[in-house]
Amino acid sequence: MQKNSKNVNKKLSPTVQNHRLDRMAKPYLYWLYIFACLPIFIMVFLMFVDAEGIRFDGMSLTLSNFTFLSNSSVITAFLNSFKYSILTTVICIFFGYLLAYTLHKSKIRNKYMVLMLLILPMWTNILLRINALASVFKASNIISDIFNIPGLDIIGTDIAIILGMVFTYLPFIVLPIYTSLEKVDYSLEEAALDLGVTETKKFWKVIVPLTMSGVASGSMMVLLPCLSGFAIPKVLGAGNILLIGNIIEQNFINMSYNQGALLAVVLLVIILGSILIVNKLDKEGETLI
Repeated sequence: MQKNSKNVNKKLSPTVQNHRLDRMAKPYLYWLYIFACLPIFIMVFLMFVDAEGIRFDGMSLTLSNFTFLSNSSVITAFLNSFKYSILTTVICIFFGYLLAYTLHKSKIRNKYMVLMLLILPMWTNILLRINALASVFKASNIISDIFNIPGLDIIGTDIAIILGMVFTYLPFIVLPIYTSLEKVDYSLEEAALDLGVTETKKFWKVIVPLTMSGVASGSMMVLLPCLSGFAIPKVLGAGNILLIGNIIEQNFINMSYNQGALLAVVLLVIILGSILIVNKLDKEGETLI
């Protein structure tokens, strides 16, 4: 009887341990509900009301806020956001895959140290990095003074915004692609070569299809922040190019919370739809950072 009771206790111990872990996770869940889910519900509520700021005096339900979506500036901002986001994502896929594949095939012993050096700039504040780029993109900067060469002088142009986005979000796509490359079974590559496939065809027929989940995950991790960000176009674009993130920022600064919440919810729906697409391509989430 004692042995049976000990066996029962051993079988129940994982359940007890999981229960303890659940209790430890509750503070995080409460934090998530308060600071993530609650603001979303507030924004959804503000979409359907007409009020000045967040005052409840004279607040009434309305659908007139949705007419703001047909505003020409909003449509232009959405088109600009998609254009720059897609273009940046394509550039990041090309250079990110090239960098990840080169690192994967290299004979460097500590490859993860190289990856750490790649993501090291991400540990600094994004505004500091953007302002540093802005100083380099000006006509007179430290690089032009040292090497006595003319400066770029591209602040306020499309090129400045795209370069800023690529510089900022390139590490987001390198890591998922590198992870998916590490998971490719080398025996499949050997089998392809044994069947007479060239190195180029092996790359396109074997490696690329097996790493598409990493490409999809990394693409979303580049596309979504580019789509919703406002700091890069504001600093590097000098306010000349309007993205949807800038309009949301302006509305909240001007206390037009109804219109700002409407645009934020629309972006949120786009982001959730993109996450669902990634989950279908990478169900186990193995390539996500």
